[in-house]
Formats: sequence, structure tokens, C-alpha cells
Amino acid sequence: MKNLNLKIIRRLNVLLCLILWMPLSLPAAVQHPSAPTELDRVLVVVNDDVITETEVNSRLASTKKQLVLEKIKIPPDNVLKKQLLERMVLERLQLQLAAQSGIRVSESDVDQAIETIAQRNNMTVENFRKAMTQNGIDVAAHRQQIRDQILIQQLLEREISNRVLVTDSEVSNFLDNRENRADMDVAYHLFHILVGIPESASPEAIQAAKKRADDIRQQLQQGADFQQIAVSYSQGVDALKGGDLGWKKAGELPELFLTPLKNMAPGEVSEALRGPNGFHILKLSEKRGGGENASVTQTHVRHILLRPSEIQSLDEARQKLINLRERIDNGEDFAALARAHSEDPGSAAIGGDLGWVNPGQMVPEFEKAMKNLKPNQLSEPIRTSFGVHLIQVLERRDHDVSEERLHAAARQQIHARKADERYEQWARQLRDEAFVEYLVED
Repeated sequence: MKNLNLKIIRRLNVLLCLILWMPLSLPAAVQHPSAPTELDRVLVVVNDDVITETEVNSRLASTKKQLVLEKIKIPPDNVLKKQLLERMVLERLQLQLAAQSGIRVSESDVDQAIETIAQRNNMTVENFRKAMTQNGIDVAAHRQQIRDQILIQQLLEREISNRVLVTDSEVSNFLDNRENRADMDVAYHLFHILVGIPESASPEAIQAAKKRADDIRQQLQQGADFQQIAVSYSQGVDALKGGDLGWKKAGELPELFLTPLKNMAPGEVSEALRGPNGFHILKLSEKRGGGENASVTQTHVRHILLRPSEIQSLDEARQKLINLRERIDNGEDFAALARAHSEDPGSAAIGGDLGWVNPGQMVPEFEKAMKNLKPNQLSEPIRTSFGVHLIQVLERRDHDVSEERLHAAARQQIHARKADERYEQWARQLRDEAFVEYLVED
């Protein structure tokens, strides 16, 4: 009876979504006689939201442009649409969860992201907008996409990155393995295809997935383009990038991948590898590594951290740090202000002191600001996933960190591997627990 009621509720939600997306009928005298009313078809219901045909067609057009830029062969529209729909469903679920969790993105966050994108393209923001308009890109729609991407990024930082813990014993066990030590600086540029299997899959479903993976590998052996096949059939999060995983250190990869990679040459394609979430096919593009200098430049740094919250907005946190910066410039003690105001539980009590840090140890935004500071210089407020920081560099030194570097690199690689594994489990659970109904099948 409970399941029957749940089904009835879900069907009512579908009907409600459809009703909300129908245009209101206007009296004949009000309607423009030469403007026919078009109904935007609902393709998928995602909980209490919908994905429309217009949204899918817009994403299809932008995805094609991106594939052309990346020189990836475009699969047929029906194949690409199927891939896009599933990606859009997952995005919509993540945005819904972000909204339910109270995650907010301010206008200044979006402005900063757009400014960063423009700078990477060696343009001013104004010229960047003009270039988008000239290329037929809707500026308002692009801004909304940026906002959605920031929301999802902040959600993943909270749900994935910040919840992954790496213990000292895990690092020690990793470094006790001679092969792990030898491969610390080895990196692989990989392309990846995933043929997924659902949790608690039947033997028949597993066998069917294995056959699909073997068929895909056979196509690749016969000369099919790996990236086009990945865009067409992979169920991995990297599918629409042609399966490109980028450069991965050995310690960031699961043992399932490492074992065949050690014996593969650039250009080779692996067998179909059976993992917990499906069958993986890898292509090794390049391999590099070894022999990094053990001497690095360390930075002694301290900071004051403020976290945006329901009672303190991002702009209020920034303004508070600007005021604190002025007080320090006027002679007040940084350490005393950090003890009084910083919201970093690990460093506030010791005046915001983070000690000596190695390159790559801090998050990218913090690292970039820190590198640009001279000793005793104060930064402007810097936004990271942890909040907003006021940073001061105290001094720098060259330091031999052979063993320290190994431990830091091991911790970072283990964290990356565990975060990838956690994301796969989390995304699958999010999708499985949602109500998703496809209303139109091509």
C-alpha cells in the first residue's frame, strides 16, 4: 500500500510539472493572429522539475561547438542527445540538492568567475561578452551556466572533498610499498570509457554490460576513434570530453588501472577491466615522471578566515576583512586580530599561523595569492572553498623536503583517489534515489 501511494504521488508530481509548463490560454482578442502558440515539450521529469526540448537543443548546439573546438568527431544527434539527457538529469539533481542545502552564489561570485575566464582568453570582460555575442552565445544564458557550475562545484566540495579523510596510517602504508614510492612522480595522460552496471545487478545484466564493453573494444581495435566512442557510449563523468581524464599521478589511480598501465605503451588500449561500478576501457596517451628536485621554496604564512553563512553574507565577510586589513596597515597586531576574528579552528588560537607550507599544499586560489605576496605584505580578501581569507606572508626559504614531499604527495594522491571513488558512489546514489521519468523516447 505504501509503494502504491508513493507511485500515485509521483504520477501527480509529473502531472503538476506538465500543467505548470503549459502556456496559459488567452482570449482570442488578446492573441496575436499571426503568432502561433508553440508548446515546449517536456522530455524528462526530475523530481519536481523538468527538462524541456528547448534546453536540450540549446545544450546540443553548444556541445557540438565544443567538440569541434576539441577536434572530436561528433556522433549522430540521437546518440549525443541520449548522453546529454543523462548528464543534464544528474546536473539538475545536484542543483536541486544545492538549493535544499542552502548553498547560494552571489552576483560577485559570478562576476569573478567570468573575469577569470576572460583573463584566460586574454580579453577584458567587455570584449569577452562581445565575442560571445558575435558567436551567437546568449550572454544571460552563459551567465546562468556559470552560476550553476559554481553551485555544483561548491556542493561537490562540501559533499565530496571536505568529507574525504586521509589518515597518517594510510600514508605510512602507502609509502611502505616500494612500488608506490618508485611511482610517486609518474603520471599518465589517460582517456577512459565506462560501461556502467547498476548496484545489485543480475548476472544477466553484468554479462550484457561485459558484451557491450567487448564490442566497444573491438570497434577500437578496428580503428574507431576513441574520443568519439567515449562521447557516444561512455557512462563516465568525462564522456562529453571524449573520455579525457587528463594527467593523473599513479597514486591517484585505482589499482585496477595501474596494473595494466605499467605494461602499456602510449597509444595502446586496455582490455575491458571489471570494477565495482562497471567495465573500464583505458587508452594511454602519454606517460611522464621521475626525478623531481627535492629542494623547494617554502613559505611561512598566516591568515584570517571568515566563512559566509546565513548571518554573514560573502560581501559582508569581504568588507569585514577589508576593515581588518586597514587596521593592520594602521599598526594593529595581525595575530591579535586573527585570534579575535578568524573562523579557522586550526590556526585562530595561534594568531592565524599556518607554519611553513610547501608548493601545492594549499588550495589553488590561496596558493596563487600567497605566491604573489612579498614578505610582510597583506593580500586583498581571497575567496576559496573554505571561505574568504586575508593572507600575510612572513618569510620564505629553500628547504630540502625529500621525505616531507613524499608524505605530502602521498596524502594528496590518496585523497584524490578516495574523492573519485566517493563521487562515483554519491552520484549513483543521488540518481537512484531520485524520481526521473523520460516522457519522450526518440
